[in-house]
Amino acid sequence: MNARGPTRRQALAGIALSCAWPLAHAAESALPAPDSLADALASALARSQPLVVMASLRGCPFCRIVREHYLMPELATGLPVVQIDLRDRRAVRDFDGAPRTHEAMLAAWGIAVAPTLLFFGRGAREVAERLAGGASDFYGAYLEQRLNQARAAVRA
Repeated sequence: MNARGPTRRQALAGIALSCAWPLAHAAESALPAPDSLADALASALARSQPLVVMASLRGCPFCRIVREHYLMPELATGLPVVQIDLRDRRAVRDFDGAPRTHEAMLAAWGIAVAPTLLFFGRGAREVAERLAGGASDFYGAYLEQRLNQARAAVRA
């Protein structure tokens, strides 16, 4: 920047960054963010499926891996998956219909690690053990085990 303002190069770099940020953010938001967890759960149960909730954190590399390599393929095959961000202040209706921010809901659930997957069934009860973290060579096997457990609980 000089006394008259930014140089042409600086201005072009600023424009490029302002255009790239929404694309990067969109990639992180590839899983749907629910308006109502109660509605998302009702829809999942109507299909005899558990509702998978991913507690995520914008910019988290492990969250991106879990989202892109494990959850997006499951979503494409019909598994109900939603994403809630640890630092997001958007409102969402909880299972009881009360409005809360994503951040407050995850804090109430005691979530402190991203990514964490939760598996919900009837009565908004967790029907499989939470899957916290994303750095494991066996992540796919752990996820499959919990999905099988959650599906069996929902169908019982």
